[in-house]
Amino acid sequence: MAEAIFFDLDGTLADTAPDLAGTLNRLKAEQGLPPSPYEVLRPRVSQGVRGMLGAGFGLQPEDETYAPLATRFLALYSEALCIETRLFAGMEELLEQLDAMGITWGVVTNKAERLARPIIAALGLAERCACIVGGDTASRPKPHPDPLLHACALTGHTPQRSLYVGDDIRDIQAGRAAGMTTVAAAYGYLGSAEPIQAWNADTIIEHPLDILALLRHS
Repeated sequence: MAEAIFFDLDGTLADTAPDLAGTLNRLKAEQGLPPSPYEVLRPRVSQGVRGMLGAGFGLQPEDETYAPLATRFLALYSEALCIETRLFAGMEELLEQLDAMGITWGVVTNKAERLARPIIAALGLAERCACIVGGDTASRPKPHPDPLLHACALTGHTPQRSLYVGDDIRDIQAGRAAGMTTVAAAYGYLGSAEPIQAWNADTIIEHPLDILALLRHS
């Protein structure tokens, strides 16, 4: 059985889309632009600021106006990190079961650590979460394996006895590169162009509690 499970944050552990979409539309309002529909923004959440500005403004990081808008987006978001953000249905029950089973769990996200930590705290998980690794914690973010290997170092577990759960192809790429068992969360945002079946995850789950069955059969 796995000794540790690491979760991506946005679209895997928690539904952060309402707060991120709200931030994007506040930024658009500042620019005198109409809001973007939520259903357009939600699939891009796992791609972070790049996804939000791409969906809302049609911008790429190399565009001249991208950097100042990204800075303003992050400033607005830092003021509204966890207003509507909630754990996905079944996630709290899963975490309680993991705690009862003595299985370590933590968060590995490409979101900056300074943003991820307050969200985890606001969700009431800070005291239970074994580690919080952000996109700027290790030398390279996902899809590189560095953040996941750092999480293993922090918690004292090996990649071979660890699972990584994520809703983006970069999560699966990072997990495989780290030598972990990879779990694709089909209930998440699935913003990748490739269908989830093409990500080469070891397992695809439709609900957080499906992880319990996976653990029982591992």
